[in-house]
Amino acid sequence: MKIQNQSMISFSIHRYQRNVTSLTKTLDKLSSGLRIYRASDDAAGLSISETLRAQIRGLAQSQRNMQDGLSVLKAAEEGLMNVNNLLQRIRELAVQNANDTLNASDRAASQKELEQLLQAIDDTAEKLEFNTQKILGENRPLRLQVGANPGQTIAVDMVDTSTTSLGLNGATLLTQTDAEQLIAKVDNALKKVTNDLTNVGSDYEAIEHHLNNAMLKEGNLTASESLLRDTNIAREMMNYISENIRQQGDYLLISHVNRNIKDILELFA
Repeated sequence: MKIQNQSMISFSIHRYQRNVTSLTKTLDKLSSGLRIYRASDDAAGLSISETLRAQIRGLAQSQRNMQDGLSVLKAAEEGLMNVNNLLQRIRELAVQNANDTLNASDRAASQKELEQLLQAIDDTAEKLEFNTQKILGENRPLRLQVGANPGQTIAVDMVDTSTTSLGLNGATLLTQTDAEQLIAKVDNALKKVTNDLTNVGSDYEAIEHHLNNAMLKEGNLTASESLLRDTNIAREMMNYISENIRQQGDYLLISHVNRNIKDILELFA
């Protein structure tokens, strides 16, 4: 006596199990917000997504690099402006002492102030630092990684503003001739510092340009990666409802068949 349709019950059980798996995947996507929750969801899409993520994270770090570079340039600008002001005062003293009406006491007082000003210039060059690196104490390039890939770097020039570099080491105002010669030396130093300030401004604009480009590119890549990897909540909710209905239908069918079998078997008990 045939008491059940074996193929029908097997099909229902198989479909029920498949719906359980599909429902679990849908719940994973809804809870995580990711369309690609695991590699099996979309292997090719995951590969593209990870490549985009590497670029996005690289661009984010390059922006932090450039922000550090801008901070260095701001500090350099402040230091150069300080040196410029000190040089202006030195020039003023030199012009004053180039006048032959000053006596020895006047020149001694001016010499003392000159030495203090020169020391202040050297202190600025020696002590102005960013992350323990000198900003105005040596001539060298400062390389910044401004992109996510190799070769995407720019270099800004760090400068030496010590009195030796400016040609003012050992300057004196003890004679009228010394003072007159110092005027010319200070003029040359002022030209150098002014040129350095101009370069700092140009470098600052260049870094800002690269920073804006990196921010724009990161935004575009983030949007693309989001479209590729993030789940469509409305669509997945529809899938969840549909799969849940199918799962409940199969469960009821299996339960109904099993109950009928039990009732029939009880007749033979």
